[in-house]
Amino acid sequence: MTEGRTAAGAGDEALVAAARGWLAELFAPWVQALSLRPERVLPGEAVLRLPFDARLCRVGGTVCGQALMSAADTAMVIAISAQLGEFRPMTTVTLTTSFMRAITDDDVLVTARVLKPGRTLSFGEIELASARDARIAAHVTTTYAML
Repeated sequence: MTEGRTAAGAGDEALVAAARGWLAELFAPWVQALSLRPERVLPGEAVLRLPFDARLCRVGGTVCGQALMSAADTAMVIAISAQLGEFRPMTTVTLTTSFMRAITDDDVLVTARVLKPGRTLSFGEIELASARDARIAAHVTTTYAML
C-alpha cells in the first residue's frame, strides 16, 4: 500500500459497507480485478482508492488511461447509488476525460461527486489524483441514464 494522502474521514460507514458490497456483487469481474477500495462514501460523493498494480501500467510505467477511466466510471456509479440510498441500474451516457499528468508507481484517489441528480439523467464530475502528492492527474465529467 502506498503511504501518503488518504481520504479525510470515512463518511457514512453504512454507505462505505454498501459500496463494498456493490463492488463485490454488481460489477464485472474485470472491474473487480481493479481492486477498488471505498475510502469515503457520502450521499452523492464517493472516494475510491485504485491500488497501484504494474499490470495496469503502460510502457514507461504510468497507470494507463483505460484503468483510470474505468475507476472514474465505477466511482460515479457508487456516488449516484449513495445519493439514491441504494443501487439502481444505470448506464453511462457520456464520460469525458481530460488527462493532465501521469501517475507512476502510486495509488490513485478517485473522487466522484454528483452535480445534479435526476429521475432520468444524473450528472457528475470526478477528479483522479496521486495518493502520494494529491496532484490532480485527470478530470472527468459524466452523464448517466437511470434505467
